[in-house]
Amino acid sequence: MHAASRYLQPASLPEALTALAGVSADAPLTVLAGGTDFYPGRVGKPTDVPLLDITRVAGLSGIRQEQGAWRIGATTTWTAVAEAALPAAFDGLRAAAREVGGVQIQNAGTVAGNLCNASPAADGVPPLLALGAEVELTSSTATRRLPVDAFVLGNRKTARAPQELVTAVIVPEWPANARGAFVKLGTRKYLVISIAMVAAVVALDDAGRIARCGIAVGACSAAAKRLGALEQRLTGMALADAVQSVCAADMGELAPINDVRGTAEYRIEVAVSLVRQALLQAGGGA
Repeated sequence: MHAASRYLQPASLPEALTALAGVSADAPLTVLAGGTDFYPGRVGKPTDVPLLDITRVAGLSGIRQEQGAWRIGATTTWTAVAEAALPAAFDGLRAAAREVGGVQIQNAGTVAGNLCNASPAADGVPPLLALGAEVELTSSTATRRLPVDAFVLGNRKTARAPQELVTAVIVPEWPANARGAFVKLGTRKYLVISIAMVAAVVALDDAGRIARCGIAVGACSAAAKRLGALEQRLTGMALADAVQSVCAADMGELAPINDVRGTAEYRIEVAVSLVRQALLQAGGGA
């Protein structure tokens, strides 16, 4: 490490928060968890920024059920998510966990790191949005929670203050029959930036109508978007009718770009198709 930089590796949360308490936006500490985005971006370069390595902070990893919610610790790896015994509503999150790079990346990369990196194409964000997850932010003086879409503000931009640490992701409980799904399109199956991706969670009533749903689209805006208006429109509809009714007009909250992977128009077409697929899978259709 460059001589001008600092490297801190606290063993407890109070130690980590104390280290963050004195920093400012002008001189922040870079929080390091899995480092799967930090280090590849600095190959062949000195690491000359102050680092706060939280990989050894006790109590920040693991998944447990709380009253009315599930708590996913900030340093929980994607491998742990993929292998966790979670309700079917988390099927989309588990599927996304298996798409976050290769196995080595999944073994090191963390849930909070994926959120804080705030890539428009981050695989973990749409499933958490669809689940209605909140991000827990802790400082030395307070703890607050923000919905994922209020935390991830844009490309590489979040609402985390310099003195705060993401300590957990909180996912509210869904009905027992709810199921999740995650689908994406890229130029190849694995290890590629997505053209578009969709996560959905669906709970049906006894008549096969949508009682509750969550739908989110990634890689089609500066930050993944939850399609709240579409969720409201589809609630109460029979699953098959809901799937068939999804159209480009429902994608109005998205703001796709033109790049080497596809045009904005193509991304909208793909998003419609993927939303239909995800709804059908989450609803238990073929």
